[in-house]
Amino acid sequence: MALRVGDQSRAARNGLREKVLTLDSMNPCVRKVEYAVRGPIVLRALELEQELRQGVKKPFTEVIRANIGDAQAMGQRPITFFRQVLALCVHPGLLDSPDFPEDAKRRAQRILQACGGHSLGAYSISSGIQLIREDVARYIERRDGGIPADPNNIFLSTGASDAIVTVLKLLVAGEGRRRTGVLIPVPQYPLYSATLAELDAVQVDYYLDEERTWALDVAELRRRLSQVQTRECIEAVIRFAFEEGLFLMADEVYQDNVYAEGSRFYSFKKVLTEMGPPYSTQQELASFHSASKGYMGECGFRGGYVEVVNMDPEVQRQMLKLMSVRLCPPVPGQALLDMVVSPPAPSDPSFAQFQEVREMRSGGAGQGGAEAWA
Repeated sequence: MALRVGDQSRAARNGLREKVLTLDSMNPCVRKVEYAVRGPIVLRALELEQELRQGVKKPFTEVIRANIGDAQAMGQRPITFFRQVLALCVHPGLLDSPDFPEDAKRRAQRILQACGGHSLGAYSISSGIQLIREDVARYIERRDGGIPADPNNIFLSTGASDAIVTVLKLLVAGEGRRRTGVLIPVPQYPLYSATLAELDAVQVDYYLDEERTWALDVAELRRRLSQVQTRECIEAVIRFAFEEGLFLMADEVYQDNVYAEGSRFYSFKKVLTEMGPPYSTQQELASFHSASKGYMGECGFRGGYVEVVNMDPEVQRQMLKLMSVRLCPPVPGQALLDMVVSPPAPSDPSFAQFQEVREMRSGGAGQGGAEAWA
């Protein structure tokens, strides 16, 4: 309970009650937080939408929400297989229905067996359902060409954002000139600047080179420390972090969105591992992925994960403790993430439809027909 005795007693004598929590008494770090993704522009957009519904004449007929990468809010329909499995998990009575394919039923039963009380409504352990973390580990291994992934180093989260904030909380320390500084790219996703302001850390901007498809220049990193990446660029960043004693955070939520001809996604973990010692054995890394982006667009379910590499085991235990304060990530989001990392196999009844939608959303098949949608 927070109480300023002198102020309250004076207010009591005057028969008045002042607000205990005011702009002057609140946490000053919160006042510094700015989050343009859902700031004044979005509020104005809501006003415009309301005016359009009321018949107010405008030089436009609709407001397109391009502020937060929310595909379904802009009309993208959800993937059938994902929603079928989730429906079965939420209402297991549907498992007897002939309206659902057998592979969706098998997947739902597998997930429910891993849940407490065989119910999506039960808490999971704080790091996420063990079965799903194992599926995430297998996904990472496939993605990175067989490089091992340990489920014990994987933490499921409330979207990638929550995991990013958790790791930043572990990193930020010190006061005054010894406060932690965090290098973030510009243009940046406002989550980083907002979180750093809240944690009273120092934001150190480095600028991406627009003329080189927003490439990162290590010389710019070095300049900023003193005052779409290629594999070679990632290697340079890893060497830079190792030489300067920095913790690496890799936001890889758009790993499915690589469209340039001849390009492919390289995870920081894959490059780090293939560089060999001392980088592969000593450089600390946290990499993040989410069900919200890519071809999935399932923002509302808040499913994500973080994998940590070379993290001090004692710090990793502190990370789990920090996550335990909020009990667990949303279990429906965990179930959704499981389908993202282990989609239908070629032998499954749902594969053809799923593959058509995935290729279309990944830019590989043009416009698909209505039969591809839920």
